Amino acid sequence: MKVLKITPVFLLLAILLTSCSSVRVASDYDREVNFNQYESYAFFKPGIDKAEISDLDKKRILRAIESEMQRKGFTKSENPDLLVSIFTKTNENINIYQNNMMGWGYGWGWHPWYWGSGFNTVNRTSEGTLYIDLIDAEGKELVWQGMGTAALASNVNKKQERINEIVREILEKYPPEMNK
Repeated sequence: MKVLKITPVFLLLAILLTSCSSVRVASDYDREVNFNQYESYAFFKPGIDKAEISDLDKKRILRAIESEMQRKGFTKSENPDLLVSIFTKTNENINIYQNNMMGWGYGWGWHPWYWGSGFNTVNRTSEGTLYIDLIDAEGKELVWQGMGTAALASNVNKKQERINEIVREILEKYPPEMNK
């Protein structure tokens, strides 16, 4: 009977851990653009200023983007080919897990002498979506957009690591694979 009570807790913990580590990403782009022409970038301050997150989180995101852009061979420039902007959204998810395995009785199934209501577990997670926009600096047109949605880290020591992971996975989609 003890195994029946402990198993849902481990199952809940496994679901929680796997959901925290995944980042759901997507991207969209202008199919008429030659992405090989872009070699330099700068941050688009008016767009970044509109992002509704703390200045500390903005700095974390911009550091992560800068690192990934440099890793991809881009250079930061006063006269860039691309402008980088961000947009964010956050949601709070509330999950209620119902466990009705507590009570009197034995075995599986319904028994007339079974008594007890079990317990509920409530789990709250903050989930954020980060959009990274790449804008052609000359034409001032959006040419690529990447989006990543993931559970956010609440521990200050883990925030930069989590943001780095989200940005890395978004920018893995750039440059897009062009279908010939």
